Amino acid sequence: MTADEGPGFGELRSGNLGVRLARDDAEVDAVQALRYRVFYEEMGAHADDATAASHRDRDEFDAVADHLLVLDHDKGEGAEAVVGTYRLIRRPAAARLGRWYSAAEYDISRILAVEGELVECGRSCVDSQYRTRGTLQLLWSGIAAYVARHRIAILFGCASLPGTDLDAIADELTYLASHHMAPEAIRPRALPDRYIDMMRKDPAAIDVNRTLVGLPPLIKGYLRLGGFVGDGAVLDPQFNTTDVAVMVKTDLITEKYSKHYQRKLREA
Repeated sequence: MTADEGPGFGELRSGNLGVRLARDDAEVDAVQALRYRVFYEEMGAHADDATAASHRDRDEFDAVADHLLVLDHDKGEGAEAVVGTYRLIRRPAAARLGRWYSAAEYDISRILAVEGELVECGRSCVDSQYRTRGTLQLLWSGIAAYVARHRIAILFGCASLPGTDLDAIADELTYLASHHMAPEAIRPRALPDRYIDMMRKDPAAIDVNRTLVGLPPLIKGYLRLGGFVGDGAVLDPQFNTTDVAVMVKTDLITEKYSKHYQRKLREA
């Protein structure tokens, strides 16, 4: 694995795959096309007329965000190579719009009160043919490099559980609330008109190992880094998901990243 110089943190490579930030409009368009395929065609999100006509998942946050890409260089060197993505929004970007994406679902005022740079992560997806441990690790390594490059203090956002049937995900919601609730000082809370209690059952009745297996890989990734969840879930009917607020104090990310990739570079 090598780290090449370039915009942002350059590019991290692992075999034919690489991770870096999008460099032009064509790559951002490829991100939006990938998101449409995954969210709307595969996961059952509900498209409005403009989204259905364009076959693109777009919103106003795309224009101010940094777009993290996973690229398969066997497919090309630009837009045609995009196989994974994560959208990253820092304070200056959110300030240009006057709001954060998560604020439509959560009161994030306690996070925003933290001194230092923040990054809001969202719209994560990977092409179905590339959903391997290696691809997800590469995506996380890109996030870690971005965190280190911009000296991020807290990474946060909304992560999704599939579907809106609360009974079907009762174990997962209860487990997250009972084992990984954020410290009160930085805890986001679902907005009153959208608040869903995450404690769906007695935590003692949950099979923890089975519940962990059932959690989406992205949420498990946050938890492995010592991440937390906020108070309350939120239903997102458009995307056919149940959202939870997630956050990580990024000193945990950068420490793990530094040790892991210094070793990889020595091996290379």
